[in-house]
Parts: sequence; C-alpha cells; structure tokens
Amino acid sequence: MRISGLLFVGAVAVAAAAFTDTGGDRAGGGGGGGPAVTAEPSTSPASPSSSPAARQRPDGHIGAPALTGVPGAVAGGGSVRRSADPAPAPSPTRVAAPAWLPPGPGSPDADGTADPASAYDRLRDPAACGTALNGAPEGAAGDEWTLLRALSSACQAVQGEGGDWEQASRDHAAVTGAVQSCKGRAAYAVLGGLLDFHRRNPGTTVRLRPSAGGTPACGYRITGVDTGGDGTARPADVIGIELTDPYFDPAELPGSATVTVGGRQVPGAPLLGPRAAGTVVLSVVVPVLDPGAADVTVRYGGTEVRLPQAFTVPPPPPAPTGPDPAPDAGPAQEGETEGPAGGEVPGLGSLDVTG
Repeated sequence: MRISGLLFVGAVAVAAAAFTDTGGDRAGGGGGGGPAVTAEPSTSPASPSSSPAARQRPDGHIGAPALTGVPGAVAGGGSVRRSADPAPAPSPTRVAAPAWLPPGPGSPDADGTADPASAYDRLRDPAACGTALNGAPEGAAGDEWTLLRALSSACQAVQGEGGDWEQASRDHAAVTGAVQSCKGRAAYAVLGGLLDFHRRNPGTTVRLRPSAGGTPACGYRITGVDTGGDGTARPADVIGIELTDPYFDPAELPGSATVTVGGRQVPGAPLLGPRAAGTVVLSVVVPVLDPGAADVTVRYGGTEVRLPQAFTVPPPPPAPTGPDPAPDAGPAQEGETEGPAGGEVPGLGSLDVTG
C-alpha cells in the first residue's frame, strides 16, 4: 500500500509539472518569438482526446497576455521597417490634335468645274490633303486658292507627310482680311489653328481626324429682297434676291437654280448680280401674281431657302378713261348775222360768190 501511494503521488507531481510547462509555453511564446494570437473559446463539444482548457488570466485574456504598445514596435524599443510603395511610372504626354475643317455643307458642283467651294469639300478628309487640290486649274489665282494651297501644305506637315510650315505661314498672313466666303473664313481659322499648334509643339506630329457634325461653316439663307425701296413690286418688275453665305460657286446659280415668287416660277433665267462680303444678288422678273404679300424661294442642289412675305404686290392701277367729248355748238349769238351768199362780211367788204 505504501508503495502504491508513493507511485500515485509521483504521477500527480509529474502531471502537474507537465501542465506548468505547457502554460509557460503559452505565456512566453516558447522559442518562436512571434506574438501570440488570441481567439474566442471554441464552442464545439470537448472530445476525450482534447487538450486541457487554457486558464483565464486576471486581465481577461485566455492564454498569452494581450499585446500592448505601438503597432510595428518590437521588444527592445526597435520598430519594424516597412518598404515604401514603388513610385508610379510617368504616363506619356498626350497632345490633342488641332481641329479640322467643319462641314460646308457640300457643294453640288453642278457644272463640274473646280472651284474653291468644292475644293474645300475634298480637303475635309485630312488623309487626302496631298491630292485634294489636284483638280484645281493650272496656276489658279485668287486669295481663296492661295489659302487652300497653304492649308493643304500645313495639313501634310502636321501629320509628318511633307508640307512647308514657312510657306503656309506666309500665305496665311498674305490673305488676312481678304477671304470673304463662308468656307474661306473657316479654312483661314483652321490654318491659323495648325500654325499655332506648330509654334507651341515644334517637331510634333499628330493624326488629324475629320470633324463629325458640328455647326456648318455656311449659314446659307436669303437675307433680303430689293424692290427699289418701297417694298412693293408689280408683275414684270425686276427684283434683286440677296443670298448670304452660299456654300457653292454662285456662278452655278443661273443655270441650275429654281426661283419662285409668290409660289410661281419666275420667267426666264435668273441673272447673277454683284458679290460682296459673302453675299450675292440674283435678279429675277416678278411673274403674274394677285395682289398681296409674296414669298421668295431659291432651290439649288436639293437645298431650298425661303424668305416669307418678302415684298407686296399692290393692286393694279385703275383703268384710264376716254377723252372728254367736244362741247356742242350753240345757237347763233345776238349781233351775229348770217348774210346771204355774196353779202357783205364785216371787215372783208363785199364778196362776189356768183362767179
């Protein structure tokens, strides 16, 4: 019995020592050196082979004591060094391409003859800048042709396809204030934008893109009708129709335009009058109309412009009356005597009418 009791006491002592060592490993972290992780107790039922439950410490934690102090600090007063985030790679600089030619609209070009208005339409494709003016008349002169050649050259230069910046700049300066058509004004502004881009970004090339939609270069319309000053015109009178910002060559109008006045087509072909500052005058004869307000329309190439109540047709003048009838001869007045044949006529003496 004494030996059995001693064996029992020894076994208890060994178990107590083993339990104490396990708790020390939890508290001190053993040889791992890392911080202990705290967790909520498991709620699963204990199995016969499960380890003894950890004791709850006075500070309320189970197992190892709670970590305190500044995050990143380590024992001995040191700190953990964190590597800085790598700097982002610089993004390439993106240069916006200059604006290109707005829509015209496109000229009908009814006569098929090369003119600045139709050449502008071909230049609207920046990929064709080098060939857009191939159909121009040999040695075509005029401010608009000079401007379009300069624009074609700058278009090629900014895309790295040749061209001549210096010549384009000289031509741009030479036509300042001289180009009056709506397409000419748009081309002048676009060329100025290309030259400004080149000054700010010398040596930079970009790919130009055709403009999609937007406000047209030309606001084609009828801006007035000249009837001679009083706002009235009668059939057979000649009136002048003022067209502003035509997007085509005005020389095509007499042979291709249809003009109506008061809903009736004018007799004969319209005549092209003077041009000035983006306007052109078309002269027509007023057809036979009833009195009242008359609209004027000009249709060319699928586009019709109208000016309502452009002028007034007055009533016809009253018909002239015949001449007044001659007054009737009255009876002989007193003192006048009709003498017999051969009688004496006062002042003439005696006349012999008997032969």
